Amino acid sequence: MSEGRTEATTVAQALRTALHTRDDHSLDTAASRLAADPGADAALARQGEEFVRTLWERGWQPADLARVVRRELSDEHVRLLSGLIAKETARYGTLPRRWRAQLDELEPPGRTADRFSYATAVLELYRLLVRLPRLDAVGPVPGDVLPPAAAGEPRMLTRIRALLAKAEATGYPQEAEALTAKAQELMARHSLDEASLAAGAPSPETPGAIRIGVEPPYEQAKAILLDAVATANHCRAVWNEAYGFSTVIGFEADLDPVELLYTSLLVQGTAAMTRAEAEQRAAGRKRTKSFRQSFLLAYANRLGARLSATSRRVASEAPSLLPALASREVAVAARTDQLFPETRTTRVRAAWDEAGWTHGATAADRAGLHPGRPPLP
Repeated sequence: MSEGRTEATTVAQALRTALHTRDDHSLDTAASRLAADPGADAALARQGEEFVRTLWERGWQPADLARVVRRELSDEHVRLLSGLIAKETARYGTLPRRWRAQLDELEPPGRTADRFSYATAVLELYRLLVRLPRLDAVGPVPGDVLPPAAAGEPRMLTRIRALLAKAEATGYPQEAEALTAKAQELMARHSLDEASLAAGAPSPETPGAIRIGVEPPYEQAKAILLDAVATANHCRAVWNEAYGFSTVIGFEADLDPVELLYTSLLVQGTAAMTRAEAEQRAAGRKRTKSFRQSFLLAYANRLGARLSATSRRVASEAPSLLPALASREVAVAARTDQLFPETRTTRVRAAWDEAGWTHGATAADRAGLHPGRPPLP
């Protein structure tokens, strides 16, 4: 038997022993076999790349895989996954637009020096990968024919990004309020401009989708905040609690701004929560997880109402475009029903803390989404 065939046989036997069982004895047996055959490493890595390639075809993206491996396994497994993804995606001349940012955020690849520990970690990773279900596709996969890449991001998106970065960085709450308010107004006006273009010259564009990570802790409150941001900007959000993300459905021009605003509001809300909790402790009142949960739920609830009010105010300035906006929202709803025909409402699961709710609502009010009004004291 040739050397290459022997190595492939070693890998095949190890995978057959370990992948579809959950007992440690099978895992140890397979890891020992791999550790005893250093020549099998290349074949083992190729098999991992094949698993990853299959998951692209099943709707997964790099950020999705990194998120689920981080939740289920360890940092070592995330580093092994990063190496597989880097090797697999290097095969393509071009990648879908949002993939490059996801690849840049991966952990640096790495492995342990101990061969048995390395083989065990690889098999644990592969066990997880082969069990992952199919997801609804939210964009092209590597190898698909892609539209021509745009030269840089749209000017509007650059302006929103700059405003939100300043809002997060400033130490002055009133300045953060004004900057965030301006960003939401820009988003609303941009969506109105897109509706105007569609009304004047209908195009074949249909709603698309992106996935946005909703990480613990307090992921339910974070999912509610993302839903509020999406709804206020003519999108829909569907939360997948098991895999730690929400799918946001909307027209392409609205998707990136929704992600930017959600991320910024989460940063600002978390900072406000930390300050409020410090004030409570300074006053001698010990606060717990229920305070933080209640804070973020109130923050999301109040912000949702204020974001939607801003969008309605901007839309009312161009009443002739309301039918076009309504038509786009109907298209988004239809696409959501197509992707997720069996969604269900989830009951909020959180311990109640009145002080946390009050502080969260106040923080949302201080978000200052109406730049024409004076900020709250």
